[in-house]
Amino acid sequence: MLTDIEADPDDTQSLIRLLLYANDIDIEGLVATTSVHKKAVPAPASIRDVIANYAKVHDNLVLHDPAYPTAATLADVVSAGQPVYGMAGVGEGKDSAGSDALIAALERPDPRPLWVAAWGGPNTLAQALQTIRATRSAQEADRLIAKLRVYAIADQDDSGPWMREQFPGLFYIVSPGGYGAATWIGMSAVVDGLDNTTISNSWIADNIQQGHGPFGASYPDVAYGMEGDTPSFLGLIPNGLNAPERPDWGGWGGRYVLRTPAREETDPDGFTGGVPVPAETRPIWTNASDSVTPFRASDFGVTIVPMERTYNGYRETIWRWRDDFQNDFAARMDWTVRPPAEANHQPQVQIATPARLRVRSGQHVGLNALGTTDPDGDSLSYHWFEYPEAGTCPARAVPSGAANLYERGFTVPEVESECELHFILRVTDKGSPPLSRYARVIATVSP
Repeated sequence: MLTDIEADPDDTQSLIRLLLYANDIDIEGLVATTSVHKKAVPAPASIRDVIANYAKVHDNLVLHDPAYPTAATLADVVSAGQPVYGMAGVGEGKDSAGSDALIAALERPDPRPLWVAAWGGPNTLAQALQTIRATRSAQEADRLIAKLRVYAIADQDDSGPWMREQFPGLFYIVSPGGYGAATWIGMSAVVDGLDNTTISNSWIADNIQQGHGPFGASYPDVAYGMEGDTPSFLGLIPNGLNAPERPDWGGWGGRYVLRTPAREETDPDGFTGGVPVPAETRPIWTNASDSVTPFRASDFGVTIVPMERTYNGYRETIWRWRDDFQNDFAARMDWTVRPPAEANHQPQVQIATPARLRVRSGQHVGLNALGTTDPDGDSLSYHWFEYPEAGTCPARAVPSGAANLYERGFTVPEVESECELHFILRVTDKGSPPLSRYARVIATVSP
């Protein structure tokens, strides 16, 4: 994680949330960096301050999951990048503790990809790539770069476009250009016609900051926007929906497609803090649009019904899941102060059908979640739906039966060539706060 912490309180907010997922995400490095908003003074001490508050609640967290690392383990991976802005910090002799740590993590004998979440300027990563290219063989450099997965929260210095041009094989998720064209704004955008309670200041106060011990009390008030950096790791949480290697499948961190965006669609004249917006030189993982008709609770009869309004856009790829990931955060903050018997935990989803199916045009597919349980014994609600944008079929499947049953059928469309349909199961418990987990079934349809 590369953070310009102290440029905006939202980095501290995102770091607090990230540490509550340190049982699920292996944190290899926490690097203080500069950015266009904080050009000269990285603040590793502020990262350590958050870890010090994490230490105060660690004993309670491990009651819920012994996989939570100690504060000492986290403190050991804190470092800093160069105290300069952007490409001025990239070149021969400009290595830093942060770039060294990044290279060391890449060179560990670990087959898994290494994700770099860039919350501020990514010039520490640019320096690591420059050093790798200058000091390793071409074959070894390609091997190391192939392990990298970058999710940058916009371009907050001029090194992002440089990396994408200089290293065309680098896996890179970003909404380049002005922040007005950014997918990550869906984290905190107030959406007309929806209940936006879970991003309200009062919800944050009640569920995160107050009555949740020293870690919650250290969560700062919103100043510019709530947790704009958090989408960079939301898609890594193992929730049954997220598929980190397939940004085009969608998940809590948004949905992205591999393409070369036209410069004019990137809001190049909007706010960037002064970072230049060049034309992209090759395909990157960037903004994709979803068409979302939200469901709402019904007081009588079937428990959930679709709203009358449909929303379309790239921010929808994040906010469509927002109540779920906000409630998940609130539950984990409860874990910092409550014993397991007094807190809520996520359902454990099981599907009785294979996660991948082969079907033919017009065939009926039966899906069911028999075997799904809840560790707290809570009652469960179900919702099966198609995620058409994640698939490749030109037409949608036709559902049968109520949407809120653990079992639901779909009739696949007639197709002329092989394509995929994605079906999502959302299971939500009736604990407090209600928690959701998912399963994804992918059907390959043949003519």
